[in-house]
Amino acid sequence: MSSAIPTISLNDGRTIPQLGFGVFQVPPEETRAAVETAIEIGYRHIDTAQMYGNEAGVGEAVSTSGLDRSEFFITSKLNNGFHEPDDARSAFDDTLKALGTDYVDLFLIHWPMPASYGGDFVQTWNTLEEFYREGRARSIGVSNFTPHHLGRLRAETQVRPAVNQIEVHPYLTNDALRAYNTDNEIATEAYSPIAQGEVLTDPVITQIAREVGKSPAQVVLRWHIQRGDIIFPKSKTAERVRENFEIFDFELDGGAMGSITALDRGDKGRTGANPDTMNQGAKS
Repeated sequence: MSSAIPTISLNDGRTIPQLGFGVFQVPPEETRAAVETAIEIGYRHIDTAQMYGNEAGVGEAVSTSGLDRSEFFITSKLNNGFHEPDDARSAFDDTLKALGTDYVDLFLIHWPMPASYGGDFVQTWNTLEEFYREGRARSIGVSNFTPHHLGRLRAETQVRPAVNQIEVHPYLTNDALRAYNTDNEIATEAYSPIAQGEVLTDPVITQIAREVGKSPAQVVLRWHIQRGDIIFPKSKTAERVRENFEIFDFELDGGAMGSITALDRGDKGRTGANPDTMNQGAKS
């Protein structure tokens, strides 16, 4: 079934599965079992982060899956306390050790942290470029970067981010940033794709779900897929993990797509932190 998942082309010549499995807020002791379930269902794209504390569980599930490492696309992200170059190098080594692999498919700066480290996320990006050139990070990208953050990278560095992982869902469509990503050949990854469950009881979405015979979550995830977002919904319930996988046997028409997009609340719909003020976890 994993072969049915479409891929998105990245600006570095590689491809990424458009649907993956996320482990945000999955306790470390539960991560291996959760990822094993996802792999059994057919997921091959796994998204983790140093901040989550569960990279080891991801690595254990992959290593015991019976599948070759090349069958998987594994993403991790640099924690906020390790933006200085030597700290980033050490933290990246720890990520590879925890995952039990000699490379990651994608490594991201988790937050730009513009109020920390003298606002110098460029030096952090330059360090990720080292990992990329060494082949230990097959692709590199960013998370929670806005156009002015991305503009600095474009002006001051050599390698464009392959992806920008940002909060996107029907209550925060983030279309201006998505358009900027597209214009600069940066793929958009959408985290919190169902707004941490907030959108699932919205009358517009529940009505569309009844009309197409799918769950509200499937409708929202399908909306993302048709918009071109890369998504990695998270659930610890096997039934829901499977349900989230079964979104390629139907399509939403233009009316449904437009109705969902019209639910946008702008910044008021944000469930996470603001990238321009986020400072949690910075090195003191």
